[in-house]
Amino acid sequence: MSLDEVLAVDQVGFPILSVLIAWPLATAGVLLLVRGRRPAAVVATTGAAIEVVLAGFMALRFNGGVADVQFVERSAPVLGVSWHLGVDGVNLLFVPLTAILGLLVVVYAVSTGTSRVGYYAMAILALQAAMIGAFVALDLVVFWFFFVIELVPSWFLITRWGTGPLRRRAALEYVSFMGVGAVLMLAGILLLGRNVAATTGGSYSFELARLLEVGVPADQQTLVFFLLFLGFAVKAPIFPFHTWLPKVLEHGPVVGLSVFLVGVKLGTYGLIRFVIPLMPEAASDWFWLMALLGSTGTVYGALLALGQTNLRRMLAFASLAHMGVVMLGIFSLNLDGFEGGLLQMVNLGIVGAGLFFVAGFLTTRVGPPELGALGGLIHHAPLLTGAFLVIALAGIGLPGTNGFNGEHLVMLGAYERSWVMALAAGLGVFLTAAYSLSYFVRGFMGEARPAVVDGVYDLTTSERGIVVVLVGLIFWIGLGTGPFIQTMRPSLTELSEHVEVTRP
Repeated sequence: MSLDEVLAVDQVGFPILSVLIAWPLATAGVLLLVRGRRPAAVVATTGAAIEVVLAGFMALRFNGGVADVQFVERSAPVLGVSWHLGVDGVNLLFVPLTAILGLLVVVYAVSTGTSRVGYYAMAILALQAAMIGAFVALDLVVFWFFFVIELVPSWFLITRWGTGPLRRRAALEYVSFMGVGAVLMLAGILLLGRNVAATTGGSYSFELARLLEVGVPADQQTLVFFLLFLGFAVKAPIFPFHTWLPKVLEHGPVVGLSVFLVGVKLGTYGLIRFVIPLMPEAASDWFWLMALLGSTGTVYGALLALGQTNLRRMLAFASLAHMGVVMLGIFSLNLDGFEGGLLQMVNLGIVGAGLFFVAGFLTTRVGPPELGALGGLIHHAPLLTGAFLVIALAGIGLPGTNGFNGEHLVMLGAYERSWVMALAAGLGVFLTAAYSLSYFVRGFMGEARPAVVDGVYDLTTSERGIVVVLVGLIFWIGLGTGPFIQTMRPSLTELSEHVEVTRP
């Protein structure tokens, strides 16, 4: 498997990926100097909007007909580490998705009176920069750096803007889990670099292209596979490494970190970007374990979501279930599975983030979104009710929404590998419909409770803007999936052929 490259200076004339990383940080730096809520709101919103424009410009200039890595930036290596960035069909869609979610979170914070909004926006922008850096990094040490630095703004978001009494404990647990995962991941990365030096007789290298060129001996793949897998499994999270997620999503900020944790799938991205290409034989050998974890997570997470009365906790377990479906897709190790898994990562980013925005809307009106305090919302907030229903139906995979084609491809890929995997994916869809529609009927239909009558109002102007963007993305991808698939297909075709060649 080779990664042909097109330099950014030849494609757009400037290092656009570095700009996409630096711009949110520059905006955060300006916010340090700004005094007053209104000026901070203007700076934060403008900076986040410009980031969306830059990401959109990059996406429009991307050549989707080839498997080349584009907009490449590369520096001379120092101790085997180089500033090596690039975008192909695997990671292209995550950059604009992260930019859009960042803008929507900032708009939400500005419009809902979030305390110390300037500092809050600084944390969000720093988090956004770290995630974009991780998505475009083609050097594993650079990726690891962004993976770790993301913990700093996350800590502040949970501890300073969390809404639950256990937010500091949740932050500590999150950082601890991620820290252990990062240590394991670093060990695997160092082993990969040492293998390059031992095989070539030269220096260490951590560039993905170089690692693919040299390859990893079959007798070493299993160890490195699990070191990297465990780091990404904690981040995703994948069953059974998920125990931190419900606490963080319940006690952290209602909208903010939760949107990025649920909406930006950095953990499963790492599996398809690094783990499977670098250790294809180990991926084939251990696919049964990955399928077992994915199947168990799908059913277990969905059943737990079905029993929740708090929307935030329901979404936490729903995220676990959806990650199980993604695992079933990418570890089908075929083109349909890769396409479905990758498309679902993007789709769930929109749907998961959208439902957390709805949870935020409800929290500002009635407090914690418990079913005991809800009921009859359709009579007092029809637009809010419609927003929840449309986004929930996309999560179920209703035809015409973005979730349908992703789930369809996952099932095709899973069935090609094993009918049991396809059955687990199908059961996940069924249970998703059960918990989503159950919450809708009990929370939004029926007789209105006193808290709803007294405190509920329909979507504000800014909330309508957020919903319009999310619903627009849902139907854009759902009704026009072809161009998105065609963009990722060349890179995923090369990956599937690479795995097929090395499969025992």
